[in-house]
Amino acid sequence: VEKLEDISGTLEELWLSYNQISSLDGIACCSNLTTLYMSNNLIKNWAELDKLSGLANLRDVLFIGNPIYDEHPKELCRIEVLKHLPNLQKIDGDMVKPAERELALGGADA
Repeated sequence: VEKLEDISGTLEELWLSYNQISSLDGIACCSNLTTLYMSNNLIKNWAELDKLSGLANLRDVLFIGNPIYDEHPKELCRIEVLKHLPNLQKIDGDMVKPAERELALGGADA
């Protein structure tokens, strides 16, 4: 993802679903980002989510339809997303449940 630097201080929502994106490079500069919709792209590695860990305001993400979800049930994928981005309030359209947050903090592997 390129050329976000000029608007990085004011951008709050970024909708990039269905874009063949395989890396989350270039998004971490968006310090006020609250919402990131990345469904149906080509994210294959959970470590890509770590690139967003510095976004303190990020609360709502959509990653469904990416290869990272292919090998596990949706419930386990939500836990894995929370492990990488613990401040989220909403994942794939559903609010984060306290039990999910506990599992993510407890270190249970997906």
